[in-house]
Amino acid sequence: MARIIRRLLEPPHECPYLPGRTAVLDVAVLLDVSPAELGVLLERGWRRFGPAYFRPVCEACDECVSLRIPVAGFTPSRSQKRARRLASALTRTVGVPVVDDERLALYARWHAERESQRGWEPSGLTAERYAFDFAFDHPSVREVTFRDAADHNRLVGVGIMDDVPDALSAVYFFWDPEYAPPSLGVAQIVWMMEEAAARGLSYVYLGYWVAACASLAYKARYQRHEVLVGAPGLQTSVWRLVPTLSDDGPR
Repeated sequence: MARIIRRLLEPPHECPYLPGRTAVLDVAVLLDVSPAELGVLLERGWRRFGPAYFRPVCEACDECVSLRIPVAGFTPSRSQKRARRLASALTRTVGVPVVDDERLALYARWHAERESQRGWEPSGLTAERYAFDFAFDHPSVREVTFRDAADHNRLVGVGIMDDVPDALSAVYFFWDPEYAPPSLGVAQIVWMMEEAAARGLSYVYLGYWVAACASLAYKARYQRHEVLVGAPGLQTSVWRLVPTLSDDGPR
């Protein structure tokens, strides 16, 4: 059974997604969270990063919307199929998270490209912090690696996802900006949908969607998706199916 170690409201700080906005997170540090308990938290709009579980509680903004994709009836768009095809030569392996120099170097290259292209702040991620955030000992956590066997088994992508009784949840993904095939992150989500379908799971959670944020807007392109209506964390909040347009037009 889950144990609450600490509960806090973060002080208001600059929103990482929308310039000029202020963000506030409700954070709970939990231990001994079972996959079933994590599944309930995901259903109520909470997200997990290491042992920290969080939800936005910004008073003047509700742009962070929890989004998930029902597995039944999902059909990838042409561009999503293309991303999956371009990545098909890579070896995809699912296992427990690993902390090593190879992964740290890959993360550093990916983050440096984000700093250059999107103005992100420098990372300075250490092995200890990587272990805490990405490889925290949790019964649900899985690491997905992509390697190029034709290039000395080069590591070109790493994903972290959670595996709960009725769903998979995408936590984080980073890739080599020089060697990874185009849209490898898109291919990873399509693979997650395929895995969930093969196992009879109902959903793939993609976390928070912010329509005006370039880093998060892509999530609405997966057809058809559901959004959580109401504040995350409340039992009265409900998931609503949203018929949207794919990047290939109406479907």
